[in-house]
Amino acid sequence: MAQKPSIPKGTRDFLPADVARRSYVINTIKTHFERYGFLPIETPSMEKSASLLGKYGEEGDRLMFHVLNSGEKVKKADIAALSENKLGRFTQSISEKALRYDLTVPFARFVVQHQNELSFPFKRYQVQSVWRADRPQRGRFQEFTQCDADVVGAVSPVLEAECIQLFDAVFHSLHLKDATIRINHRSILSGIATYLGAPDRITDFTVALDKLDKIGAAGVFDELKQKGFGEDALKKLNPLIALSGSIDEQLDSLESLLSAQPLAIEGIAHLRDVLRFLPSLHVSNLAFDLTLARGLNYYTGIIFEVAPPKTVAMGSIGAGGRYDDLTALFGLKDMHGLGISFGLDRLCMVLEELDLYPTTLQQTVDVVVLHFGDAYMQDLIPYIEKCRAAGLRVMTYPTNHKLKKQMQFANQSNAPWVFFYGEEEQKEGVLSVKNMRNGATNIITLDAFDATVLST
Repeated sequence: MAQKPSIPKGTRDFLPADVARRSYVINTIKTHFERYGFLPIETPSMEKSASLLGKYGEEGDRLMFHVLNSGEKVKKADIAALSENKLGRFTQSISEKALRYDLTVPFARFVVQHQNELSFPFKRYQVQSVWRADRPQRGRFQEFTQCDADVVGAVSPVLEAECIQLFDAVFHSLHLKDATIRINHRSILSGIATYLGAPDRITDFTVALDKLDKIGAAGVFDELKQKGFGEDALKKLNPLIALSGSIDEQLDSLESLLSAQPLAIEGIAHLRDVLRFLPSLHVSNLAFDLTLARGLNYYTGIIFEVAPPKTVAMGSIGAGGRYDDLTALFGLKDMHGLGISFGLDRLCMVLEELDLYPTTLQQTVDVVVLHFGDAYMQDLIPYIEKCRAAGLRVMTYPTNHKLKKQMQFANQSNAPWVFFYGEEEQKEGVLSVKNMRNGATNIITLDAFDATVLST
């Protein structure tokens, strides 16, 4: 018996209904991206490994999918490195390419490579798949789709406020009004690291702090202890992660506690500049979250993360931040960047769990034409074409099967209209049109056929 085919773990097939839902979300996001002046681009699924390695930290390098060399290049494999258990060196010897880990680093490469063809500030959006060799689990896949919007070549609190508003606009359009946009600033975190007596340990500190919602304060403290943070540092940290009140009240408290830390004060002032624009932009469900750190190494300023409604057990469905000078890694200095990203796959799961998809997405076609014989179908071709010209989606049943089977197909397609044209209709020069919503059948003379009536 042949083995049943399957796909790699962490990947998925999408049935027509799934694709309809994903397209609905993508089109909603794209509509808002374009309203804010972002232009579409695409980059290859593969990048040179040198373009990606070292940009995401140790974890990113570990989770990257490498593409094996082929042909003569295989002979360059460093067998000695393998025998010495130097796996990183061995991997580099057998692979010069890797699948995209995210869309931001490839975008930085794109900007540098095409800088003479772009007008700055340049605003781009991109909807493409990325790959990470993570352990598959609910809401976490090895292949998933990101919807990114970035602007490079300008620094302005207006742009950062617009990013927050863009998050808000998309989630309102998707009826996810209870999603919470959380903000923080990397300079505040750097100031805290200095305040704790570990200015050179910012990565260790932020990686641990980023796990607060998963492992709790005790877990964060244990991890920091293991990384060499002393009891005095942890005592200083405790009141910081216990902040409460409005955003302004929390920033006031931070300003008092960290008054001797210039970096932190700079980050607080920057957040205040951004927040001044928000009352006019009518952004809802915004929160300051000191524990928000974002794991990627390239963030340098304001950072964003969007949490789904509390009724859904799911990780973040949106994120982003400022990543000044990321293009310098590719030779172009002083090119500031800012971006946000929507996790399409998680977002679709949240919408499905909350039953927020429009019911119209279940309608795959508008008209099903039943088949009573090729001669009758030939008569109907001009009228079918009129329907398609009017924007209707028409499915012609291809063979003269039993009427019951054809009607079952029409029901499964959720088509609102079904055409009957057989011997009696041909004699009388009419078309029987059944309304599948109310069960009524209308008789329309072919001479008076108007497809636009069906589209209303």
